[in-house]
Amino acid sequence: MKNRSRTEYSVLNIIAGVGGYIVNTILGFICRMVFVKCLAADYLGVNGLFTNILSMLSLAELGIGGAIIYALYKPLAEHDDEKIASLVKVYGTAYRIIGIVIGIIGICLMPFLNFIITKPPHITESIYVLYMINLFNTVITYFYSYRSSLLIAAQQNYIVVGINYIITILQSIFQMVALVITRNYMVYIAIQTLGTIIYNLIVSYTAQRRFPCINNKNIESLPENERKSLFKDIRDLTFYKISGLLVNSTDNILITFFQGLATTGIASNYTLLVNTINSLLGQVFNSLTASIGNHNAIESEEKKYQMFGFMNMMNFWIFGWATLGIIFCSSDIVQLCFGTEYVLPIKIPMVIALNFYTVGMMNAVWTYKHTLGLFKYGRFLQIITGILNIIFSVYLGRKWGLFGILFATFMARILTNLWYDPYAVYTHGFHKSVIQYLKKYIYYIIVLGMAAILCYVSFKLIVGPLVLRILIKMVVCSVITNIVFFIAFYKSREMVVLKNIVIKVCKIIKKRG
Repeated sequence: MKNRSRTEYSVLNIIAGVGGYIVNTILGFICRMVFVKCLAADYLGVNGLFTNILSMLSLAELGIGGAIIYALYKPLAEHDDEKIASLVKVYGTAYRIIGIVIGIIGICLMPFLNFIITKPPHITESIYVLYMINLFNTVITYFYSYRSSLLIAAQQNYIVVGINYIITILQSIFQMVALVITRNYMVYIAIQTLGTIIYNLIVSYTAQRRFPCINNKNIESLPENERKSLFKDIRDLTFYKISGLLVNSTDNILITFFQGLATTGIASNYTLLVNTINSLLGQVFNSLTASIGNHNAIESEEKKYQMFGFMNMMNFWIFGWATLGIIFCSSDIVQLCFGTEYVLPIKIPMVIALNFYTVGMMNAVWTYKHTLGLFKYGRFLQIITGILNIIFSVYLGRKWGLFGILFATFMARILTNLWYDPYAVYTHGFHKSVIQYLKKYIYYIIVLGMAAILCYVSFKLIVGPLVLRILIKMVVCSVITNIVFFIAFYKSREMVVLKNIVIKVCKIIKKRG
């Protein structure tokens, strides 16, 4: 297997991730529009609700994936096939057990569906049958896809996402055709199940071909000390997993309980837009994670810190730009694609953008926290984040409805991990004062505020048909935001790093050409 540089792997991963995601997202959005036109709004609520419930079930994964990927960075860098095989063996055994556990727990939760769905949905299919199909899609993944983590840790995420997007694009096309012809949700979900199975089989086969060492019959077990260290990391990541699920996977359940499935479906159009943007940007940062892990495994502390500074600035640039787009353009896009009746008051896209920005700004921090192996710091605080989110959501959901539930998520985060995780990375990873990070963060907020004000004033002058207004807003927002950001950072050290990376990438492209 041909070895490449970190920069080459990063470029390949970003191209595959972003390119495939854009095509897949466009098709997925068209599929969503077909879905809305062909099926009742309650089907959207059912989709969103089951996604949240099954995401909560995946807490059984208990952080094993993150711990194994971290453990694989060093043996992959040193080409230690024996250690690689031992780790993958542990991973495979654990995930098969997890798949069985999730299946059992999922079945046990079925009697409680009527408690969550207080108003009977206007659908023809059995809610229990639909739930079981979604549960099967979740469980089957654990029996095959664990090998994909080996490809990800080896900086070959471009293979995983490439397979994923090819399958998903084909799946979306078949689903749209099926909806137009049959207008049947069962056919729609059956196609999704078939796509899930095919994807998992192909990824598993690819990993076996690229790393034949994992196919050996006599794979040695991990030494006792390494096994203890691995399980310690898994224990610490467990708290992150549970907290993340309590924070991210309860909103739709609470919205359904307080507002009904129809409101969940309407709100999901906004969250679809935001999650689409978030996932697209996530492709960039996820594509870099393995390379950052490799970098952290062999480089000096000062070089790690310099790279973090660059990552954090780019994090702000990309997520700050997208945040303004969500505030000023999301309602117009929802109106265009789904109709005026699906548009929500401006306070909803604003609070969604607030959550999007605050979480997005943590990407660099969380990437370094995991690739530096700082799993144990703040693990109990993360649990508090999840508990606070539920408490605030119940109280504010009763008081302010949808807005209250969404704002509760921000409150829970700002009281806990939004300040502690940067502290942990700076103190235990870089051995520097977190005040440096806070100064940068405040400066970023000021720069973002200036761009927002200029955009708001400019948009007052925009008139015309809806489609034209959307296009003009997107162009104006992009131009203003990038000009303001460039003026704010063009003399910074991070911009010098960006310039050097661009030169290096151009050399690689020229060499390949």
